[in-house]
Amino acid sequence: MSARQPAPRFMLRASAVALACAAAGAALAQTSPAPQRVEITGSAIKRIDGETALPVQVITRDEFTKQGATTAAEIIARLSATASNLTDGGSVAYGGFRDQMGFNGANLRGLGVSSTLVLLNGRRMANFASPGDAAGVDLNSIPAAAIERVEVLLDGASSLYGSDAIGGVINFITRKDFRGVELAASALKTTEGGGGDKRSATLSAGHGDLAREGYNVFAVLDLQKTTRLNALNRQFISDLKIPERLPDLLSSATFPGNIRLSRYQYRVLSGEGYSSNGKTVIDSRTVNPAAASGCNPPANLYLPDGIGGVDGCTFDYMRNIELYPESNKGSLFTRGLVDLGGGHTLFAELSLARARTLYSGTPNRIDADIDVSKISAFAGSALNALAADDEERLITVRTRLVEAGLRTSELVSTGQRVALGTQGTLAGWDYEWALNHSTSRVSDRDHNGYLDEQMIRDGFAAGTLNPFGPSSAAGVALYEAAQLRGEVRSAKGTMSSLDLKLSRPLMKLAGGDLSLAVGGELRRERQDYHQSAALAQDLILGETSQGTDADFGKSRGISAVFGEISAPISKQLELQAALRYEHYQVSGGKLSPKVGLKYTPSRELLLRASAGAGFRAPSMSDLYRPVTQGSAATLVDPVCMAADPGNTVTDCSDIWTTYNYSNAKLKPEKSRQFALGLVFEPVRNTSLSLDYWAIEKRDLISTLGADVILANLDKYGSLVHRDSDGVIDHIDLVKENRGAQKISGLDIGLSVSKIATGVGEFGARLNGTLTLKSQQQTGNGDPFVSNLGRFLNDGVVQRWRHTVSLDWSQGPVSATLSNSFLSGYGDQIVVGKADRKVSPYSLWNLSAAWQPMKALTLRASVLNLFDTAPPFSQQAWFFLSGYDPSYTDTRGRSVSVSVNYAFK
Repeated sequence: MSARQPAPRFMLRASAVALACAAAGAALAQTSPAPQRVEITGSAIKRIDGETALPVQVITRDEFTKQGATTAAEIIARLSATASNLTDGGSVAYGGFRDQMGFNGANLRGLGVSSTLVLLNGRRMANFASPGDAAGVDLNSIPAAAIERVEVLLDGASSLYGSDAIGGVINFITRKDFRGVELAASALKTTEGGGGDKRSATLSAGHGDLAREGYNVFAVLDLQKTTRLNALNRQFISDLKIPERLPDLLSSATFPGNIRLSRYQYRVLSGEGYSSNGKTVIDSRTVNPAAASGCNPPANLYLPDGIGGVDGCTFDYMRNIELYPESNKGSLFTRGLVDLGGGHTLFAELSLARARTLYSGTPNRIDADIDVSKISAFAGSALNALAADDEERLITVRTRLVEAGLRTSELVSTGQRVALGTQGTLAGWDYEWALNHSTSRVSDRDHNGYLDEQMIRDGFAAGTLNPFGPSSAAGVALYEAAQLRGEVRSAKGTMSSLDLKLSRPLMKLAGGDLSLAVGGELRRERQDYHQSAALAQDLILGETSQGTDADFGKSRGISAVFGEISAPISKQLELQAALRYEHYQVSGGKLSPKVGLKYTPSRELLLRASAGAGFRAPSMSDLYRPVTQGSAATLVDPVCMAADPGNTVTDCSDIWTTYNYSNAKLKPEKSRQFALGLVFEPVRNTSLSLDYWAIEKRDLISTLGADVILANLDKYGSLVHRDSDGVIDHIDLVKENRGAQKISGLDIGLSVSKIATGVGEFGARLNGTLTLKSQQQTGNGDPFVSNLGRFLNDGVVQRWRHTVSLDWSQGPVSATLSNSFLSGYGDQIVVGKADRKVSPYSLWNLSAAWQPMKALTLRASVLNLFDTAPPFSQQAWFFLSGYDPSYTDTRGRSVSVSVNYAFK
């Protein structure tokens, strides 16, 4: 029996249950409808009073429109409770060296994308298909133009939603009963110019009144386009002074190329008094004949302290690299509602999304072997007298293939989701069931700069290609002929589920109805991965093959049941409790409990507390992904530093090769969390909230970073593999259950609205997160290491993050001034460099709107009002150097205008 057969059986069972639910709904069409209740993220019990014991932050459509956010990723970036999100900036920063390029992922609390659950209208979507370290929904697949509000549950919710909700839940909720037609268009342009611009257009249309006509159907089509932004067009890149401050983080693959001498070649040339820099006889094995004339700036520099050393050249890749990608994104969301009578409603949703993004890194590089007779700088050397078949005649030239253009990957990701179900009241129970099928497809295509490796090597050996200057016409033609364009990787992820939930009041208590909710879910997930024949055979220069057996297809079944109870013991005190049992095929199952308490001693004050436990099953990538070859950032080898007192950081730094391993024996992570807070409303339209939260995870599914390994060689030295000369060949990065993580903090919210004055109406909002603790063990029994206010391994958790806005309106005119702030932190510690601080990052936005008529709204905005540049950082995780691309915006100040016209 094949591995693909369980999915149809599952869908047959799901369909049978679905049909049974539909038949029951139709049979009881005459049942009297229950009073209208609202379901809030964090509870399966519908209630008239929306307040629960769990903190939920709501971002309305009006709020993110004023902030200029047009994508789900931009909305989430403004959440103070997130840290180290996966962004387009980060994808560019990977430069093709890491997987999951194109993935935009949300990361609540900095616990990891895999611990944040993203929902659309309360239901799951398929995770981003490409295998990798992060498992989560690609925010590009969320139809942002259809979003009415975003509800963010800032508390672990494994007891209700599933094992991947340890950090919390982000629920994107679309419009429900839209009627009429709405047209919107916007244009954004950067004031410095050169790229990073955006255009968008949205068409929304709906027909039918559910209450009066018994149906409603609507659709939202959204199209967006961004233009690429190159580092050449941003002054802040020059202002960062990367060559002076981070010479060792640049590259030794230059154009003109650096010559990498063998020990024998070095002895011969140094004995002959050869000088490459025109000043001193060579004293290193990296030399470049262009060093004497300055190395062909501005991209190739003579930096004695650089990675090319005193006799070679250093390539400043930050002079010509893309900071912001070119993209085309489109989404279509449709939703239909039909009143079946008797309080029963049939609903259907269809969501389609496509994102095509071009990610460009540096030009390709190669270590080419060239006969000494073809290197004019060595024309007089005794190396030319060696026998024709002597290996020492071959000179290795590490060169940058500038003439082949930038390495550019075309990433096309698509997402589809369809949901069908009914909701209503059945025998006194509020019920809802749905069939939900979602697909994520990713196609990774080499667009430019990826070459047939053997053709290029042969071209250098024959002298057709010139590693030291412009090639002949034949060489240029060879570069074009060697271009390999087309799909190199493809992945598909699917998620099919049937869910059912019911809730009802059971009896009257002193404070109201004792209510119960029960439900369950059957879900099947599948992940498929394929690489091209050329990649499997390792024929592509600039790509790393995973071997001929890398293709895989794996699936698993998940089942869950849950129950929740809400007990208003008195008018002031309500108890909420939930319990979920979830079972993952292969990984096993576990109970996840949750209890919450809400106490309202007065109309002005609400106190709340909650505690719970959960677990996160390993993703299929964690379990089954084939061994992948990648690259660490430029890091220092301590063994090299200790081997010779004369060795410098430059001598011992490189972009080390890594082998990344999954682990089919991984256990689930375990978690527990606690929260305690209050909501204070002293007067109408004024609200203050303060919530303390603490989360602990154990048996972390993690991979040690290469920087952690090299900093702890006494413990992890077995993961570092060296050649016969003691130079690092590769570093093993292995998924394991290791150590624990602890994080805690305070969420602060303030809202003041409808302050009437003689010059208009004012309002203000603040959402801030003060993280008190964020620390992690690298292994069981190891001391906890803090990344709070310190860049560690792959990112930082800033101690304080906030978004604040001030609103004003008078008649048809309104304005909003907003600020996003992230506190400064300790920079990544780099061997041989002094410890330093990264400056705070504060962006101000100003937006103004005019509504000359009810149907028409005109808006103008200035984003990054003061043209704040990313602060300098010496982080060595991202390929881009000089700043942290995970949270900064390289576009600088931009101006946008938009028009919205709605009519019914």
